[in-house]
Amino acid sequence: MSTFDYKSSAIKVLDTEIAGLKQLVQYFNDDFCSACDLILNNKGKVVVMGMGKSGHIGNKIAATLASTGTSAFFVHPGEASHGDLGMIEPTDIVIAISNSGESSEILSLFPVLKRLNIKLISMTGKPQSTMAKLSDIHLQITVPEEACPLGQAPTSSTTATLVMGDALAVSLLRARGFTSEDFALSHPGGALGRKLLLKLKDIMRTGENLPKVTETALIRDALIEISQKGLGMTAIVDQYDKVLGIFTDGDLRRLLDEQVDVYSTQIGDVMTKSPTMAVPNMLAVEGVNMMQEKRITSLLLCEDEKLVGALNMHDLLKAGVM
Repeated sequence: MSTFDYKSSAIKVLDTEIAGLKQLVQYFNDDFCSACDLILNNKGKVVVMGMGKSGHIGNKIAATLASTGTSAFFVHPGEASHGDLGMIEPTDIVIAISNSGESSEILSLFPVLKRLNIKLISMTGKPQSTMAKLSDIHLQITVPEEACPLGQAPTSSTTATLVMGDALAVSLLRARGFTSEDFALSHPGGALGRKLLLKLKDIMRTGENLPKVTETALIRDALIEISQKGLGMTAIVDQYDKVLGIFTDGDLRRLLDEQVDVYSTQIGDVMTKSPTMAVPNMLAVEGVNMMQEKRITSLLLCEDEKLVGALNMHDLLKAGVM
């Protein structure tokens, strides 16, 4: 095993980058506020550009903006020079990222962007750089030193750039009053999206998979229905599918203790009347809350007092709501 002190080296990187981030607070100034106002009141999109490591950071910043309510996307400056510039419209805002502020690939696009009257926000570590001077707003991201001991590999500077981008996105999120529900709409595949968008009707059992018997059915017949449908319960309905009651596995255990004859007793005599019910359009997470509050493991879903669906905790767990 190597005798090199990796731990001390890693701690040095952390200390250096933290020191750089502490310097960043001074750059949350009037220029930062002006950039936020410009983006907030803009009718178009935010286009982020950057070369090399700045491009990788820019890609992430664009993604964060887009997922927090600001329409944004990343355009590679090299590709922009060969046709992708057509993706940018006069109503858009460009955020150009370069630590040196002298990226030739980005600067070559400035004349065209200026001709289109597109507002330019630059993010550099050099306030006297060409990009900073040519931009409408300059966001400074200067750090005392890179974490790289050679002072070459972008490390502290890219971290500072990322934080500046996060500060923009989150400040705009708060100014817009962006909510968890809004976030879920742009993340329908994520856990939060499932919790906030999924409804009980999307996961409920219906049709032949719906356990139900009439009140004149014998307990024995109800048990067969429970076993076949696999929900641990059955609804008891009238001829119009109006819910009269429910019978669960727990009810069966209590009946057996009381030595009730399951071959001769009708289910209507032992069912639980007025069971907890919900509507299919209820959010799944609200259904979970209802079931936990009532301490039940299954739920009947009705429309106009008629049974249309049913589900249990396993269905909700499988759907990723819990």
